[in-house]
Amino acid sequence: MTELTLTTPALLFSSISLIMLAYTNRFLSYANVIRNLHSAYQKDPSAVLMAQIANLRKRLYLTRSMQIFGISSLLLCVLAMFLIYIEQEILAVWTFGMALVLLIVSLALLIWEIQISVKALELHLKDIEK
Repeated sequence: MTELTLTTPALLFSSISLIMLAYTNRFLSYANVIRNLHSAYQKDPSAVLMAQIANLRKRLYLTRSMQIFGISSLLLCVLAMFLIYIEQEILAVWTFGMALVLLIVSLALLIWEIQISVKALELHLKDIEK
């Protein structure tokens, strides 16, 4: 088995931090879109707006899940580093492995969210084509 050092989990810090920044930006843009949709819905509660709202709700919950899994991955990386520091190598390896799994889940949810985002844009295109 390869030795896990303190630098291995630390390598993920910058990656996870950038991913979390991207997730936060997505979340903030959704908040802005929700506010705009709320105003538009108050003026004209159309079926297109309802479809956009339903789509946005899914994306918002997926983004929340992406953030939770990403943060959990970062926490487990820190825990793995602590376990390495106190010389609990086997537990550190398993903890770091779980951190990687959580990061994979977070990125898989991002792929799912992107697919839903494309559907939201398709609603706009269909509305324009009418």
